[in-house]
Amino acid sequence: MGRNTIHKTATATRKAAAVRKSEERKLASPNAPKTKASKTKAPKTKAPKTRASRQKSWTNAEIEEAFRRLHEVNPEPRGELEHTNPYTLLVAVVLSAQATDAGVNKATRALFALADTPVKMVALGEAKLRDLIKTVGLFNTKAKNVIALSRKLIAEHGGEVPRGRAVLETLPGVGRKTANVVLNVAFGEETFAVDTHVFRVGNRTGMAPGKTPLEVELRLEEVVPPAYRRHAHHWLILHGRYICKAQRPLCEKCPINDLCRWPEKTTFMASA
Repeated sequence: MGRNTIHKTATATRKAAAVRKSEERKLASPNAPKTKASKTKAPKTKAPKTRASRQKSWTNAEIEEAFRRLHEVNPEPRGELEHTNPYTLLVAVVLSAQATDAGVNKATRALFALADTPVKMVALGEAKLRDLIKTVGLFNTKAKNVIALSRKLIAEHGGEVPRGRAVLETLPGVGRKTANVVLNVAFGEETFAVDTHVFRVGNRTGMAPGKTPLEVELRLEEVVPPAYRRHAHHWLILHGRYICKAQRPLCEKCPINDLCRWPEKTTFMASA
């Protein structure tokens, strides 16, 4: 073996030893990087079910009893939107979107004194209508819709409000909830208009849970007893508006609190 070869071999040996010592120092250091084994993630566990998903479903007897009590408290529930005929009801409900019934009533008293039919509304004009309802939220869009639906009623329905959900929903500004209100209040149909109050009551109590207003509506159609279907949505709206409130429900005054499945009801009853 030549001198150069011996020198190269010795140099390589010294470098290898230096690398080993460096690695040993790193491993001994408290800040040493974790090994692959230490990075192994713990097995994922399934998330616990929510309180809502653990709620016990209402029995038919319990639902019957709930509506019996609501009927006892208020035998003839009525909507709070003021109107004089199916057309003014339709207009009032269109105006009530994202607005309170009380606020709409303040505006429509003067409006309906001037225009209580589609013909009179079109003659009134969008500008005058807009001025009369300017205290109602989204009044610009609503004024356009009221004039447009009035023209359509005149052109396609002889100035009368049609009695059918599908055809009502073809009118500007009219959705399923509005159609259900008109069908129920004006024509006595057993429909369930699901607004924010009914949606909250259905889900909070567990009587008619659903992720969307339509799901709640369809659930109510399944479970509400025949004797109470005509006024069911009014009972639920009024219950949600005055008792089962969003921020501070009056559980201590609730006539169905013993049937309600809401886990937090005891907290509000205790704080009363």
